[in-house]
Amino acid sequence: MPRHGLALVAVAALLWALVGLFSRLLLDRGLTPLEIAFWRAALAGLAFASHALAAGALRLASAADAASLAAFALVGVTLFYASLVFAIETGGVSLAFVLLYTAPAFVTLLAWPLLGERLNATKLALVALATFGVALVALAGPQAQGVRVSLPSLAWGLTAGLTYASYYLFGKWVLRRYAPVTVFAVVLPFGALALTPFVTFTAKSPSAWLLLGGLALLSTYLAYLAYYTGLQRVEASRAVMVATIEPVAAAGLAAALFGERLGILGVGGGALILAAALLASLRRAERAPNRRVQSVPRRDRSP
Repeated sequence: MPRHGLALVAVAALLWALVGLFSRLLLDRGLTPLEIAFWRAALAGLAFASHALAAGALRLASAADAASLAAFALVGVTLFYASLVFAIETGGVSLAFVLLYTAPAFVTLLAWPLLGERLNATKLALVALATFGVALVALAGPQAQGVRVSLPSLAWGLTAGLTYASYYLFGKWVLRRYAPVTVFAVVLPFGALALTPFVTFTAKSPSAWLLLGGLALLSTYLAYLAYYTGLQRVEASRAVMVATIEPVAAAGLAAALFGERLGILGVGGGALILAAALLASLRRAERAPNRRVQSVPRRDRSP
């Protein structure tokens, strides 16, 4: 049973890694980051809503919970999905996914004022490690190939990491109250709705629709289901370690298919960011054995 759980977590991580591939191919077909984010949320939301309706899980306990989920949707779907694709557009898949993993450092800082968790020397050291990693990545521009290290790409990548952190912070509360399928059946459609006024919709080829379907159904709906099902069968700390293959797989795909290379400084900085993310996530997992209560789509780890 534990092996099956770890396999499901690994599948989820690999499916999330495909977010970069799908997004890059859709950008090449002329879709804007905001339209890609919209269709990812809308189509995956439709899948989750159908699932929740069939399971009789499409109900919330109160209007206050609905408002809280709507607020989470604005950050964890509207801003997160959009900023991740903007990061891919401006800097490349490898850079976007490395910076995405600054999320645990943001969690460490934000958990102090938001959740009352005390900062200590170990936590500050992990934040410093991640910060140093970002600095090395920022200096990697001259060495990088197929990757654009610039102020916009760094800003969008760090925004993706910051908004991704909302899954950790909000998930501790919401996943004690509702099943993941219920949460995503609400937040994904709402997040898509919030994007609608800013999206310019364009005519799309059959191949673009196929890629959008893969992004929504494989890398969002199926990835979230696989991750949370796996978490029911394995310890949180083991799931965190397996899920860390996501940025490695994303960078490997980008290197093989798009010729992206971060260079020595970029790889070194990325390794420090991932090390800080892994250590921070393991610390949180050890304090909360039931990982479904505090995660993100892989995410104590989701693209």
